[in-house]
Formats: sequence, structure tokens, C-alpha cells
Amino acid sequence: MSADNSCSDILVPLRNLCNSVKCIRDRVKDGESSECNGDFNTATFWNTLIQAVKATSQEATKLSLAFSKPPVPSSQDAEKLADSTQQAVLALSTVYYWIPKTQGIILRRAVRDATADVLEGMVQLLDVILNSPLQSLSPEQLMSTGGVWASCDLFEQLPRDNRLAVLAVLNSYQGVVKDAIEEMEQAQVENQDPFGDILDDEDLDARGNQDTYWSEADRQLMAPCQGLMKASLACLKKLSSAVRNNGKADTPDNIAQLDDLADITHDISPSVDDLALSLYPPMDHAAVELNASKLAFVLKKVLEIIRATHVCSESDLTWVQFLEGAVEHNLQKARRAAEGSD
Repeated sequence: MSADNSCSDILVPLRNLCNSVKCIRDRVKDGESSECNGDFNTATFWNTLIQAVKATSQEATKLSLAFSKPPVPSSQDAEKLADSTQQAVLALSTVYYWIPKTQGIILRRAVRDATADVLEGMVQLLDVILNSPLQSLSPEQLMSTGGVWASCDLFEQLPRDNRLAVLAVLNSYQGVVKDAIEEMEQAQVENQDPFGDILDDEDLDARGNQDTYWSEADRQLMAPCQGLMKASLACLKKLSSAVRNNGKADTPDNIAQLDDLADITHDISPSVDDLALSLYPPMDHAAVELNASKLAFVLKKVLEIIRATHVCSESDLTWVQFLEGAVEHNLQKARRAAEGSD
């Protein structure tokens, strides 16, 4: 048998494996978990999942080493490697399907995404091996192998219940909103009209530089809009504290309420982004008012749902009521400022 035919025979099992892993990855992304027909054993699930992840990581290492230096694996050894890797990948995906929706949609989503990331890493590693010269360890192969390891290591940091999963989501939302606020504040510092201190408002408007700088009317509208953005961040921070202190993942109802909180707050950061983007010059006051109204609507809905959940204690009602008032106050100020500029 020629060397070319031998190499071709070696790669056939890897190609088949790559296609299988792609199918498994796609099923994990789109598939449903099992229905809970009995008690879900949390400890058994996590212990089995971590073992399956470690096995998958080890298979990635074996694959990478086998095709990184001479001698090239025989056809039989390549077949065995492909089979053991496929078994590990199937075991990992199977364990993921164990977690029922009743444990929390947000928790299940975190496990699903982590599992899909490992499978995607395996696909990338196999693609690199298939498209690189055999008996050589390319930088791409090193990076792909390290990518699988990194994805597997993240499983140790996954939240173990829906309360922790929702907290992680809320923290990520906070980061996005905080960045938007800081970027807008920085833009205000940097975007100072060099003639603003020597010309009055009429002269500034007549200069026609509204595409570059904020007018006084723009700034009057910006203030309450920034107030809405800051109320958004305060809401997420206060809610995170309430979930941390009062949140429980002990009953289906409490777990579902936590899912609802994560679901409704998902709309805050994109609404903040929309409002922030509309504030940059040239400012369309009608568009700003519309985006401010949309954000206020989202915040009012979030606060309404918070009131109805178990995370909202009697003492938490104080900040809920305060934020409700702050949202309405800033919304009305924004509307008056927008109308006054017409």
C-alpha cells in the first residue's frame, strides 16, 4: 500500500468522527432535556458530568498527541482513537440531557452552552488535524487542543443551581449596562464644543455643528435619559442582592420565578444600548424620547415582576418603590425636554 493510501485510510475514521461530533453538537444546541419523572439527584448529575468532561478532555489530548509526531498511528489505532473519542463525546452529551427543565431554564442553558462549547472545540481540533500535515504539531493544533481544555475547565465554575445561574446572568447584564453608562459619561467629557464657552446658544445653533457637538437642548434631554440608564443599573444591582440573599431554588415555583427574573431583565441592557446610541450627536429628539419610553416600560415591568416573586422581602419594597418613582420622574422630564425642543 502506498504512503498516500495509508494516510488516507488513517484519516477516514477522523473524518467520520468529525461528522459525528458535529451532529452531536447540533443536537445539544437544539435538543430538549429529559422530563423529570422522579427525583433528580443533583450530586450524581454533577459528579457524572465532571467525569464525562474530564474523559473528553483526555481524549482530546490523546488525539492531539497521536497526530503530532511520528510514527503515524496505524489504521487500527486511528479507529480505536476515533471510537473512544466518540464514546466520550456521546457520554458528555447524554449526561447533559439528564438535567430537566424543572431544575431551571437558566441553569440548563448554562450547562447546554458549556457542553456545546466543548463539542465545538472538538470539531475545531479535528478539522485542524485533518487539514494539517501529519506527524507535525502546528500552532493551530496547539491552540485547538488548549481550547478544548479551557472549555472543559469551565465546568468546574458552572453554577450548581438556578439561583447561582440567575445571579451569573444578572452580573453579566450589569456589566453591559455599566459599560454603556461609562461610555456616555466619557463621551460627554470628550465632546466639548471648543466655542461653547464664548458663544451663546443661538450662535451655536446657527453654526450648524450639531452633527459634532451637543446643543444645550440636547444636554437637557440627556440628563433624564442618563437618569433612566442609572436606574437600570441600580435595579440590576438591587435585584442581584435580593436574589443572593432571598433567592431559593428549592421548589418548582421558586425556580420558575428565578427564570422569570432572568428572562425579563434580559431586555434591560439592549434597551439601555438603544437609548445610549440615540443620544450621540446628531441627536433626533423624537427617537430619544421613543427609546426612553421603551426603557422605562421595560424597567416598570421588571419592577412589577420583582414585587411578585419570593426574592422581594418587605424591606426590598423600599428600593422597588423608589426606583418606580425615579423611572417615572426621569421619563416625564425626558418627555418635557423633547417636547420643548420641537
